[in-house]
Amino acid sequence: MAELLIVYHSKTGGSRQMAEAAADAARDETTTTLQTAEETGPDDLLRADGYIFCAPENLAAIAGMMKDFFDRCYYPVLGRIEGRPYAQMVCAGSDGTNAQKQIARIAQGWRLKAVQEPFIICTHAQTPEQILADKHLSEDDLAPCRELGQALGAGLEMGAF
Repeated sequence: MAELLIVYHSKTGGSRQMAEAAADAARDETTTTLQTAEETGPDDLLRADGYIFCAPENLAAIAGMMKDFFDRCYYPVLGRIEGRPYAQMVCAGSDGTNAQKQIARIAQGWRLKAVQEPFIICTHAQTPEQILADKHLSEDDLAPCRELGQALGAGLEMGAF
């Protein structure tokens, strides 16, 4: 059975909700592991057959803990996970495109295969209070996360990627 690894970081809950929604749907299709960026290491990446990376954008960049995950894992798995499928999700207050570009560039360096266009959920948090507040995403916001998890899980299981 194929394994999907979903790696996320979340300080205020938005990215966590996105990752959990994807994982819940993927579990109906394949073996799925949901882990925080902090607890994920190179061995986890090597064990998995495909990936979903889910990160918040902070100050127009991927969150530091997610960047730390990529920094710790990049060279130990370089040349060892090429061609594996991946997708990404970003939770942002206003834009999210720079975080999306950063993750795509890292995945390109690993020679991963994007199997879906990245998507961004915008919370429209603009004030310091809104930015730091716990996020509560709607079912409509989480629907594409579920669809992504289900599709990637099914694709892995069918050997489509």
